[in-house]
Amino acid sequence: MPRTTTVDCPGCPPLRALTFDALGLIKVIEAPEKGGGVAKVVERWGDPDASKCVLAASMNDRKIDPLLAVARKNGVIEILNPLNGELSRTVSDFSNAGVRPEDDAIAGLHLFRRQRVELTPRSCTLLTCKTKGNASIKTVDLADTQGDSGAPKTWNVCGSGNILFSEVDGSESYALFGGKGVEVNMWDLENCTKIWTAKPPPADSLGIFTPTWFTSATFLSKDDHRKVVAGTNNHQVRLYDISAQRRPVVSIDFRETPIKAVAEDLDGHTVYIGNGSGDLASVDIRTGKLLGCFLGKCSGSIRSIARHPELPVIASCGLDSYLRIWDIGTRQLLSSVFLKQHLTKVVFDTNFTEEVKHVAADLAVHESQSIGEIETADETEKPAMKRKKSSSKEKEGIKKLKSKKRRKNQEHDIAAADDA
Repeated sequence: MPRTTTVDCPGCPPLRALTFDALGLIKVIEAPEKGGGVAKVVERWGDPDASKCVLAASMNDRKIDPLLAVARKNGVIEILNPLNGELSRTVSDFSNAGVRPEDDAIAGLHLFRRQRVELTPRSCTLLTCKTKGNASIKTVDLADTQGDSGAPKTWNVCGSGNILFSEVDGSESYALFGGKGVEVNMWDLENCTKIWTAKPPPADSLGIFTPTWFTSATFLSKDDHRKVVAGTNNHQVRLYDISAQRRPVVSIDFRETPIKAVAEDLDGHTVYIGNGSGDLASVDIRTGKLLGCFLGKCSGSIRSIARHPELPVIASCGLDSYLRIWDIGTRQLLSSVFLKQHLTKVVFDTNFTEEVKHVAADLAVHESQSIGEIETADETEKPAMKRKKSSSKEKEGIKKLKSKKRRKNQEHDIAAADDA
């Protein structure tokens, strides 16, 4: 039996989150206002299939026509509607002919929010990076289901090793790549050129070098691409400043297991980290001070952390199959949902309240229309039914009167015959 927390959950503010798991399922979790802040699963999209395991996901949660991109284990990228799960387009990558998708899986995926001028309104741009270092930027026309809009830009971000993650800054002009045997490096997406590469820290007192193995990274601020925070497999969290030096500016150790997830806060100096043993904490990366650990023990490796852009909450998920919502101020567990499968990613939908109102209004209009149609149909059908019933009764009454007259005539004839 997995360990579960005994901390009381007071409930979380109204929010909507999407989780992705190892069986390819996408589950929608909502915490409505009337439900006491208890997060529940309201929808499930897809059928369980291990070959469709979700490796990466990215969402453009704009108010009009939002999009969700999902990269699966079989090498297919699906573009969905995050409101109802409707599939808009499927993109297959055939760049590596003769290589199985499992041998060169997609390690990073980003759906660009910025719309280019030359693109049509029904198109989107994707950045993908595979384990062997093959990165590409391609434009997908959602209206044309046959082909892509233009040739993709492709390049290689590493000569050896395996890429484990990719991250794009807020301006969507720079991207981070790193992994096992690959130092963190930054690329200019406009020109597809490398602008910076990290340098490993010096050897220790015994002359032993730390092997290069990065597991996750993020930009410290969405508005500044010069400061980068990265987590390593040897339980270190490093801060890089590309304008100062190639080696880390700050390096701290956290517990004894690899760092698996890193997320930045909106203040520009707080970082949330999760490791392989289920520990979740917040760190002031400017000084390397541990601000505190979040209350409640996760029983599995944390694989994804998401910071809500408006509410003071974060979400974490991992191999213990739980989605947990935390308060960043008190570091208290607000709500948790057991989702049965190993979770790989969680994202927030920031327009949850407006969408609910919009959907509710549409449903109300639809229901009123359907009720009006039913009422008009009943009004037109009921008189017809009444008329049929009334006409049948009249016919039966006429038949009864005729039969009574016949009987009376027959009785009168019989009486007259007897008198004669």
